Amino acid sequence: MSATPPSRKYWDTSTSDTVATALGERGQTDGLRVEARGLQIGYAPGEFVVDGLDLTAEPGTVTTLLGPNGCGKSTVLKSLSRVLTPQGGTVTVGGHNVHRLPPREVARMIGMLPQSPLCPQGLTVGELVARGRHPHQRRWMRQSEKDRQAIGQALEHTNTAALVDCDVSELSGGQRQRVWMAMVVAQETPVVLLDEPTTYLDPAHAIDILKLAKDLASQGKTVIMVLHDLMLAGTYSDRLVLLKAGEIVGQGSATEVLTQEKLAQCYGLRAEVWEDPRGQAPVIVPRGTIHLNE
Repeated sequence: MSATPPSRKYWDTSTSDTVATALGERGQTDGLRVEARGLQIGYAPGEFVVDGLDLTAEPGTVTTLLGPNGCGKSTVLKSLSRVLTPQGGTVTVGGHNVHRLPPREVARMIGMLPQSPLCPQGLTVGELVARGRHPHQRRWMRQSEKDRQAIGQALEHTNTAALVDCDVSELSGGQRQRVWMAMVVAQETPVVLLDEPTTYLDPAHAIDILKLAKDLASQGKTVIMVLHDLMLAGTYSDRLVLLKAGEIVGQGSATEVLTQEKLAQCYGLRAEVWEDPRGQAPVIVPRGTIHLNE
């Protein structure tokens, strides 16, 4: 099947040149190292949700942030993407401090799927996904063939090509989530940040999205996700980072992080953790909860 969807009026109306990335004229889409050092992040002066966090994500890998609700996972992602300015510390992508770069340059480097994205009224799926190409286009210029190919491939990879003419507001929650993912894929950035990308998705589509995240990493991109499903995180991530109250309490492979002790410490979860004989992610069997204040 061709990666470019059938010719439609929407695609027939545009063409444009791409512009240089923040790192030069080479149009880079390979991954860049993401580094956070001493991050202090909060929503009020002097009140930190995350305090002193150090994090590194390498090109060609999927790094997943785990932890209970309110531990700072989404807050970290917002700071990595320049949405939220840290009160202390630095975030660099490819050696560039993202909080000192113009927004357009950051948008060429980092694509982000937020936790609860809002779509303007009246947009079709094709129009929303095409917005992923805006950082690469000059003002008032039409789409180039490369833009159209990126949009078509993103729709195909997220199984949303059949929805291209639908109004986004008429879609189910799961369909909208896949369409937003298509927009991020169409953006073709070296770094991809996904905040709970499997929200609203049935198990099959959730796995498809996580396989897509792995595929993006296999292309050399740097992928950082937030997930709640521990076993899916262990299966589709190269590295896990476990947070509690804004601090890292464990990081490494699934077998290093998803242990009985750490699950009890972070989640108050009493569980059996079995080794998968095939060498994949550990199997977690919940057996009850623990009151962490006891």
